[in-house]
Amino acid sequence: MSVDRNSANASLLGRSLAAVWHPCTQMKHHEQLPLVPIKRGEGAWLYDMDGRRYLDGISSWWVNLFGHANPRIGAALKQQLDQLEHVMLAGFTHEPVVELSERLAALTHHQLGHAFYASDGASATEIALKMSAHYWRNHGEPGKNRFVSLAGSYHGETVGALAVTDVAIFRDAYAPLVRAGTCVPSPDTRHAAPGETAVDVARRAAAALDAHLAEHGHETAALIVEPLIQCASGMVMYDPEYLRLAREICTRHRVHLVADEIAVGCGRTGTFFACEQAGIWPDFICLSKGISGGYLPLSIVLATDDVFAAFYDDDTARGFLHSHSYTGNPLACRAALATLDIFAQDDVLAANRIKAERLGAAFRAAIGSHPAVRHLRQRGMILAFDVEGAPAGFSRRFFTEALARELLLRPIGNTVYTMPPYILSDAEIDHLASQTAAALEASLA
Repeated sequence: MSVDRNSANASLLGRSLAAVWHPCTQMKHHEQLPLVPIKRGEGAWLYDMDGRRYLDGISSWWVNLFGHANPRIGAALKQQLDQLEHVMLAGFTHEPVVELSERLAALTHHQLGHAFYASDGASATEIALKMSAHYWRNHGEPGKNRFVSLAGSYHGETVGALAVTDVAIFRDAYAPLVRAGTCVPSPDTRHAAPGETAVDVARRAAAALDAHLAEHGHETAALIVEPLIQCASGMVMYDPEYLRLAREICTRHRVHLVADEIAVGCGRTGTFFACEQAGIWPDFICLSKGISGGYLPLSIVLATDDVFAAFYDDDTARGFLHSHSYTGNPLACRAALATLDIFAQDDVLAANRIKAERLGAAFRAAIGSHPAVRHLRQRGMILAFDVEGAPAGFSRRFFTEALARELLLRPIGNTVYTMPPYILSDAEIDHLASQTAAALEASLA
């Protein structure tokens, strides 16, 4: 993306580079790859300071569900602003946090409840891990304090979350600070040997989990997984059979199952919770990203009644004393309630099934026969493919070529993916698919 030095874009770019340390970024790269200055959003589109637009094909880091400047969420927030902006949740409560907790419990058919609140996904991971280890401590088994995750897993970048994150570029620099967990094989469908199905791969990976817990279950507090899709390691997709078996294995070995639904929840995979596709419920569900519609920071941990009961005691030290200043913020909870209203009123999950079929068909037509495309895969409203023979610097080059075609996409290594808002029109789906194909050609030229 070229930038006119005299434009409004250039002015904001210069100020940002002088004042802001951007996340997940080697700042020196912005000497060649300009930042994208955004002034406003509308629907699926973002607009820069000079009026150029970009289709938000990744929902602004997977958070936006129903488009930018959504009038229904905006109206709910404006009403809440005039009533209560914040109150501490320690010793106090308020209507938005109570109603949101009730509605989330109902969505699990009351298998989980007692929602605990924070502001970001990594914090939700840490809360679930701490709750699990503290649960076993309260049950007289303090030695059950280790954690297991899948190879290639990503559950956040705070020190506790890095213990169950298996992405080297995020973890290795902080290894001296991290109490590393154990990784077991991923049920990645791409690992299928000749003649194997996705179910076979899932069963093979589950057998490895069973073998590990047979030896180490006495010291293991929990297994944490991203249900159905391991996002940050390249949109790794796997069969629900793994979740079914993992639930049985964890129960048998007395190990908690933590479902990190931060990215894959809220309808992304086709059901509100991805775990539903396996017909199981975990001991903990972590939510963030889309739960507030992409409006405000919010994360939630849902736990079973059994977990909650382990902390319910006269002894303060047996309580869960974790806290955040903005826990259960009324504005964020109101945005989440408005998001749940849209799901219910618009029958979003049913509509998404049709939209997902349209998305898959458009991409199969646009890039399905491309000689460099491998493992074109989709679950619900998440679609990805790998690029064979991608040159060094492919992800940054693709990002730039996509921007030139009014498209915001950020590949993960040689994996191109889209996780768009649920409001795309047929014309926008066609634009997304055709311009992804065009950006791919330009990136490989």
